Amino acid sequence: MKIMCLNAWGGRLPDRLLPYLETVAPDVLCLQEVVATPASPRPWLTYRDGDHVLEQRADLMGEVAAALPQHRAMFCPASRGALWDGAEPVWSQFGIATFVRASLAVVGQAQAFVHGAFSPDDFGEHPRPRSAHAVRVHEFETGRTVSIAHMHGLRIPGDKSDSPERLAQARRFADLIARTAEDGDLVVACGDFNVEPQSQTFEILAELGLTDLVTTRRFSGTRTSFYEKTGRFADYMLVGADTRVARFDVVEQPEVSDHRPLLLEI
Repeated sequence: MKIMCLNAWGGRLPDRLLPYLETVAPDVLCLQEVVATPASPRPWLTYRDGDHVLEQRADLMGEVAAALPQHRAMFCPASRGALWDGAEPVWSQFGIATFVRASLAVVGQAQAFVHGAFSPDDFGEHPRPRSAHAVRVHEFETGRTVSIAHMHGLRIPGDKSDSPERLAQARRFADLIARTAEDGDLVVACGDFNVEPQSQTFEILAELGLTDLVTTRRFSGTRTSFYEKTGRFADYMLVGADTRVARFDVVEQPEVSDHRPLLLEI
């Protein structure tokens, strides 16, 4: 089974991202920074947050779903706010998404907020609501069930150090994993945690028997050349003791986002 985790950067590189996802076609794709605006008048909309202005792919959710037609798509919004078509606001949802190959059976799932609650009328002030999603998938050929959870961690501008909010986020994520996984499941947890490698987040997740693959295998970072700030870590993938890793990589090429894809084969 092939599992990928990626922060899609709002779909800013669709000509790279979509062909890459079509080519790799992971069995389970955990995607963060997903924009969903099915009724958008344009393929691109503008996100504005003070001096922070970014072009966003208006309906990245729909485009990824079209690129992976053999997958079931599940969107988990954290908030709804205005993106901009010139001077006109366009209501858009922002969150995370999970795509599961249709040949796998989804036998359980749960959605939760690791910070805040759904914001229906505004993206809001930072730190904004953050969601997490967990699925249990059964593979008929092997008879195994795998529990996979991912989240998009808090963005606090200029700071990835531990804080009370980030520690609460880790505990809520751990609770979601514990509530979803059942005895005998193989367990995988991943996401853009927005923390440093020395974060207490990993101590909290270690209480569930989970070990991070990015730091323990000495990868140099999870950011691409499109990320111009300091600090090269944000994304992590953890596995339980019973999860046998056939291959794990922090993919350097192609660059499809300002985050590198995390690709696990079990």
